[in-house]
Amino acid sequence: MSLHDFGKVGVLYGGKSAEREVSLMSGGGVHAALRSQGVDAHLFDTGTHSLSELAQQGFDRVFIALHGRYGEDGTLQGALELLGIPYTGSGPMASSLAMDKIMTKRVWLEAGLPTPGYAELTREDDVSRAASVLGLPLMMKPPHEGSTLGIVKVSDANALVDGYRQAARYDEVVLAEQFITGRELTVALLGRGAGTRALPIVEIVAPGGNYDYQNKYFSDDTQYLCPAPIAPELARLIADLCVRAYRALGCEGWGRADVILDAMDRPWLIEMNTSPGMTGHSLVPMAAKACGMSYPELCVNILKDARCKVARVDQVQG
Repeated sequence: MSLHDFGKVGVLYGGKSAEREVSLMSGGGVHAALRSQGVDAHLFDTGTHSLSELAQQGFDRVFIALHGRYGEDGTLQGALELLGIPYTGSGPMASSLAMDKIMTKRVWLEAGLPTPGYAELTREDDVSRAASVLGLPLMMKPPHEGSTLGIVKVSDANALVDGYRQAARYDEVVLAEQFITGRELTVALLGRGAGTRALPIVEIVAPGGNYDYQNKYFSDDTQYLCPAPIAPELARLIADLCVRAYRALGCEGWGRADVILDAMDRPWLIEMNTSPGMTGHSLVPMAAKACGMSYPELCVNILKDARCKVARVDQVQG
């Protein structure tokens, strides 16, 4: 496929989620990269423009550079299916599953994949029961947010309720998750089905072990080791595990799996991102660079796989 076959391309960015600021950076980077390669790319902010305006743009395909709700959670993907506009990344079902950390865990556990123990909390009274089962420390997370928003590590029983309240600011349900001590890794994934491949593993070494929103996107103190200093056999095991996790959720196009490697060199799946960041501090471009793929080349490769995932009635009958 030549670049001219892409036609008019929309880069969907911004949006209405708590991750809007990051999405603006991701979309700006993707747009500039595609334009540098001669792609007829145009920015479209879904947070300030309607779906009817999107339909009127005449985009032949779109690159989704949105993060969080209404962009990464399957809602936009469903709308694009109805509009018949090919798009990057996973379809509505996989996007929805991966965006919900609790549903992700259910799928992975059913598939026999390792992920930390968890409890689903709907009220403050649930926190003591969760701590008694999972132990301390534990993580409190809003299950429908990304970019570490609302995530709290609770080490003291007296701080359980406060940790719950902080996470509950972002979600009606809170995920309490067993804390796994170890090395923080992430694995970028490209493709779909049997053609899925893992890029070199990135190890994240954040100041004080705290990879929060500030250290993730704005700090220059966080260290990224790529390829991660891991024995080749173990690296292959981790990459294979992440491919299996990606396929279990039905993901395609591209994504990024976050993993903790414990002291016994056992990998634990934490979450799957179906529309990862594409900022100057982002990890997928870093992994791509490690295997000789530039940022613009990465964007073009992702765009090549843009398609509608749900067969329309006329296609089935035809």
